[in-house]
Amino acid sequence: MRERMMSATRSRTAGLPMYDPPELHAAVDAWWDGLASAFRAEGIAGVPDRLERTLALDALWGSPDLLFTQTCGYPLFGSWAGRMQYVATPRHGADGCDGPYYCSFIVVPAHSAAHRLEDLRGARCSVSARISHSGFNALRSLFAPLANDARFFGAVSVSGGHAESVAQLAAGEVDVAAIDCVSYALLSRCRPQVTRLTRVIGRTPSAPGLPYATHPDAPPALVERLRAGLARAFADPELARTRSLLLLEGCDVLPDGFYDCMFEAEAEAKRRRYVELD
Repeated sequence: MRERMMSATRSRTAGLPMYDPPELHAAVDAWWDGLASAFRAEGIAGVPDRLERTLALDALWGSPDLLFTQTCGYPLFGSWAGRMQYVATPRHGADGCDGPYYCSFIVVPAHSAAHRLEDLRGARCSVSARISHSGFNALRSLFAPLANDARFFGAVSVSGGHAESVAQLAAGEVDVAAIDCVSYALLSRCRPQVTRLTRVIGRTPSAPGLPYATHPDAPPALVERLRAGLARAFADPELARTRSLLLLEGCDVLPDGFYDCMFEAEAEAKRRRYVELD
């Protein structure tokens, strides 16, 4: 009751930061308009009219008024466990996706001489963030068997995001990065002049996609309403074009433990003493 009274008096916070380059803001905003309408139709109060784009990820995800966001499964069930609550996992129609699963592409500059993973020994590697499965954890797991004395790359830098890593590759500033396959597909649509300067030479094992989440203290009834709202929005024919622009195909509620593969990959890399991706 207290949660409903609070949300009835003010709008809460929502953000969809994971697949939101500036070129797609209009489409993401249209998707949020559809989601917000669906959430309100399910009786959820305090649904904001607009997405929050001014907060850093930790501030957004840790907002005391958080209603809805998208995150990565690696922090959600790892370093941020207990600080957000899982809601559902969207399905995307991009190369590298299969149902609720996705992968990362191993991407190099188009002019690179590298054609195999082994060719990248001593290379300059860009990671999007060390809390990212697609940009860091999956990459570390893939290269761990090749590392000698816990080393493989010559240098590792943090770009701050997949789009930034792709830009670095295109400019020849780094030699390799692991790029979320959905991010790569969306960037290929809206920044083809950049992605055409890059080339895919491999991919990581599949893992569950980037989940939707809410406040850790959200009551079960609110979580169920969020899930019902998602189902309503994904079935809405008026949102079909928007979903297509964002490569959205559906949504699943995955069972407990579904994201454990990310931490099994982490544990295997650590067993091989390949921890910091050097």
